Amino acid sequence: MTSAGWVQIIIYSVCLLILVKPVGLIIIQALERGKSLLLPVLGPVERACYRLIGVDSEREMVWTEYACALLAFSLVSMVFTYALLRLQGVLPLNPMGFSTSTAPAYATAMTPDLAFNTAASFTTNTNWQSYSGESTMSYLSQMLALAFHNWVSAAVGMAAGLTLVRGFARRSIRSIGNFWRDIVRTTLYILLPISFVCALFLVWQGVIQNFSPYTVVNTVEGAKQIIPQGPVASQEVIKMLGINGGGFFNANSAHPFENPTPLSNLLQLLLIFVLPAALTYTFGRMVKDTRQGWAILAAMFILFLSGVAVCYYFEGRGNPAIARQGVEMSVKSLGDSGGNMEGKEVRFGIAQSALFATVTTDASCGAVNSMHDSFTPLGGLVPLLNIELGELVFGGVGSGLYGMLVFAVLTVFIAGLMVGRTPEYVGKKIEKTDVKMAMLFVLAGSFSILIFAALASVVSLPLGCAANPPGAVFNNVGNAGPHGFSEILYAFSSATGNNGSAFAGIAANTPYYNVTLGLAMLFGRFVMMIPVLALAGVLVQKKLVPPTSGTFPTHGWVFVVLLVCVILIVGALTFFPALTLGPVVEHFLMQGGRLF
Repeated sequence: MTSAGWVQIIIYSVCLLILVKPVGLIIIQALERGKSLLLPVLGPVERACYRLIGVDSEREMVWTEYACALLAFSLVSMVFTYALLRLQGVLPLNPMGFSTSTAPAYATAMTPDLAFNTAASFTTNTNWQSYSGESTMSYLSQMLALAFHNWVSAAVGMAAGLTLVRGFARRSIRSIGNFWRDIVRTTLYILLPISFVCALFLVWQGVIQNFSPYTVVNTVEGAKQIIPQGPVASQEVIKMLGINGGGFFNANSAHPFENPTPLSNLLQLLLIFVLPAALTYTFGRMVKDTRQGWAILAAMFILFLSGVAVCYYFEGRGNPAIARQGVEMSVKSLGDSGGNMEGKEVRFGIAQSALFATVTTDASCGAVNSMHDSFTPLGGLVPLLNIELGELVFGGVGSGLYGMLVFAVLTVFIAGLMVGRTPEYVGKKIEKTDVKMAMLFVLAGSFSILIFAALASVVSLPLGCAANPPGAVFNNVGNAGPHGFSEILYAFSSATGNNGSAFAGIAANTPYYNVTLGLAMLFGRFVMMIPVLALAGVLVQKKLVPPTSGTFPTHGWVFVVLLVCVILIVGALTFFPALTLGPVVEHFLMQGGRLF
């Protein structure tokens, strides 16, 4: 680790904190009060959207209606995406002829299982990619099928998060909002203007934006090289702001056409966290106590800074086997190059790689500027654990906030048990039904990760190790031993957590993994979202209870520390055995000189 690296992390944190309040106010004005500086321009577009889909935007919904609308919209958009991917070979804006007989030799066919996996991935805001974008997707598929979901899946998450905030903020009514109004206003007044400005910034930094066929050039050695092109900047910005993560290119944000400079890297990092962080202030304002929002933000920041410190420390130390072989160079003389630079871009170095890995897995983003599979065992444990905690450390747009609020409900319930009082949170009594919904949320994610990972390990690991002969049925795990298990565990953690990043040593483009990972994505998105909507429906009907001398304060440091401890204890009890079999045991084996 270097002081310069820590300065970069501090600068990022300060920039993020400066944006929290203004962006949080913009969200309240646009989504709750129907006000925006862009209303004269986009107001007619908003009204046209309501007329087009035939809904009354002023009619409020109870939680069951809201859930049905959300599920129906997601199902229809997923079917649309699947159909477009399967038919991309006969559709326009396909200059390379992908999925046709004229496709280049390196092209990957969009098979039914891969199309299902991709449609499920982008519908659920996961953006897991079992394919290489530049060799599989036409420009139309990138823009209409994939970038479309980058917008609407983020809007769906924002809508779900706002329902739980309304559950705490409103009283003695049944409605939790209007789904169609929430997603339209989120798209028009939040995502669109920020994306437009930031896309222009990325183009200025060197991110490409065109519809040209791929360029074929002759290298200095006389060989031919294909340089992909495409409308990258417009998709890059919404993939970050919407916390989607699916890259135009296979190398994602490590590719110089997606992330060419340190300044573009800083912007992308800010885009990932800005909406989840700002929503904490939105929450505080809506419940009429901004201290509540700052407390949630403080808990998020403690977990975030702890994760980046651990990741940066172990990546900075590097692999001791290299030192024993006498080829490690002085950290003092080479700075970051003395640590683990495998799988990292030299223009970013270890500090920015560790920061990016922590940010992208604290949020449900999945974009990468380095390869997590090449991290040291405990450096790689950080992004894995971030996902398994539920990606509520900032988390996705809306989903991170409702994840933290669910754990806040559990925290005040536990605190109430300890002091023998009825638990309350922001003026709402936490009762049996509320705790049941919160536990369903926690158990659903744990069930999906552990069951799917266990099944894949039993079925595929013996046939998936690199030592097995080619052609084995499930020959898809690139490493033997604990690292191979970590690759499988990371895959299903990422799918269930709707993250999308991977320990890329696993070759997941097989019918088995495409189907099971797709199911894990759908499970992690919607089976976890329904209890949140139900919890909002229960809370919104309750009266506000005035605080008394016996009320446990939920805006101070005692609550913040207790909330962090509950999150870590639940994560430790649930996933510690699996993590022990993977990155923990691999770390000790690495110290003994054994690598995988």
